[in-house]
Amino acid sequence: MSNILAVTGANGFVGRALCAEAVKRGMVVRGITRSPCILPPGVENMVVGNVDGDTQWALALAGCDVVVHLAARVHIMHDKSRDPLADFRHVNTFGTIRLAQCAVDAGVRRLVNVSSIGVNGSSTKGDSVFTDQDKPDPHNPYSVSKWEAEQALQRIQKMGQIEIVTVRPPLIYGPGVGGNFLRLLGAVYRGIPLPLWATKNSRDLLYVGNLVDFLIVCAYHPKASGNTFLVSDGTPVSTNVLLSGLARALDVQSRLFPVPPFLLYVVGVLTGYTAEFERLLSSLRVDSGKVCRELGWYPPFTLRDGLQATADWYRTERRK
Repeated sequence: MSNILAVTGANGFVGRALCAEAVKRGMVVRGITRSPCILPPGVENMVVGNVDGDTQWALALAGCDVVVHLAARVHIMHDKSRDPLADFRHVNTFGTIRLAQCAVDAGVRRLVNVSSIGVNGSSTKGDSVFTDQDKPDPHNPYSVSKWEAEQALQRIQKMGQIEIVTVRPPLIYGPGVGGNFLRLLGAVYRGIPLPLWATKNSRDLLYVGNLVDFLIVCAYHPKASGNTFLVSDGTPVSTNVLLSGLARALDVQSRLFPVPPFLLYVVGVLTGYTAEFERLLSSLRVDSGKVCRELGWYPPFTLRDGLQATADWYRTERRK
């Protein structure tokens, strides 16, 4: 078998970064996408169409040693779907099961499944941290679909024909980031006053460069098989410290002013943006000690490194 690393969702935020880094390290990389696209130089593109319970993966997986599964229907704020759970299951649960079954048929040795910290829950309280030993508490349709996929993969692994590694990352940021993090980045850059100086929460984040490095370790480390890993930058921050760090990286003035968090929660409820305010004000800590103990892995980039790289990318994109 050829030593090919396959990456599903190769044209996404994390997928592109993973493909580029793997090629840089001399790996043979196959990027699997829903439709034809331009991937980083040196990456073969295989198209499979929609990801669901009927996807034809055979040709894309032929000759592959390891698959890193990133393709997913991602969490959407204010989802307009009539049945969000059914839509998430369609891709994230049934699509993942189908991929694993086809990987077994193709003789793939290992599947690294990128899940979500949402499987553990929405937030942590006080000094508590999420661990891989926690009783799962998926809190929305997206995380439910991810947890169901994890359970299915555990059953498939027990058949002994493929190794499964599960990774549950927290919020991922870095060059190419979108969503709420990009909106915060833009607000800081434009000098918009933000009422978040009084936040005293504590959240773990994950720089995409650290995640990519860790996924490559998970793809080949002999002790990774059968494990579920929680991973982060290792430097939890409050929202106000994060925003101040972004301002420093962007070389702009931080414009934060204090408003009691409970008032911000009220504003969130009244405006219909409860989930957005919850993410800004709540804590989410993860214990990533297991990856250090069992795999000897430590983040190669600091939080400050990650914020600076993200800020540099943002300023470059604005100049285009």
